[in-house]
Amino acid sequence: MAIELQLPGAVVRFTGRAGGVSQAPYDALNLGRWTDDDPDAVAENRRRASDGRPLAFARQVHGTRVITVDGATDPDGAVAEADGVATASRELVALVLTADCLPVALATPGAIAMVHAGWKGLADGVLEAGVEALRALDADGAIHAAIGPAAGVCCYEVGDEVAARFPDEPRRDDRRIDLKAIAARRLRAAGVEQVHDVGRCTMCEPDVFFSHRASGPVTGRQGGLLWRV
Repeated sequence: MAIELQLPGAVVRFTGRAGGVSQAPYDALNLGRWTDDDPDAVAENRRRASDGRPLAFARQVHGTRVITVDGATDPDGAVAEADGVATASRELVALVLTADCLPVALATPGAIAMVHAGWKGLADGVLEAGVEALRALDADGAIHAAIGPAAGVCCYEVGDEVAARFPDEPRRDDRRIDLKAIAARRLRAAGVEQVHDVGRCTMCEPDVFFSHRASGPVTGRQGGLLWRV
């Protein structure tokens, strides 16, 4: 199962569990290289998810760095620590990994950026960093965004520490917070013209999507894959 959307000059694909070769608890389309899954299975899953196209990715650290690249990431070499990848290349597929965090695709007619946003990165400005990286590649093109499957307000409960990072955002009485709505507002404030949310909660559908909160810490990672057309 994959969800695909057309953005200006680009296609974004959000994967789920189905369609891969990994065994439980990573079944089946686990794209996470830094899990304890069989590396050969992960490599085959990545090949399937990207239709064999070269991938550009980083090692995610819940920060705000978004790197700009013009070539594929060497899976056998040193991988940069960052939470987003931007490129103007038509040859590359930008990839981020999630298991409840937000995969956010950004596209203009001339460039793309794929961003991973957990609550910490969202609070610290990773989406704004993604827009900035995109603008450095295409200063004028209208920006469209897509928010993929992630923990929704239906399920995502937070404590006081997390809520304090979003003092101006509404929080429901049951301690749930809407990270997708926060992301959409911040994207628009940063100059994004249109924001599309696929409307899927990873915690609601742990049989369809990998979910750290619903399945526990030993689980796989789905991908947000973005490429220019």
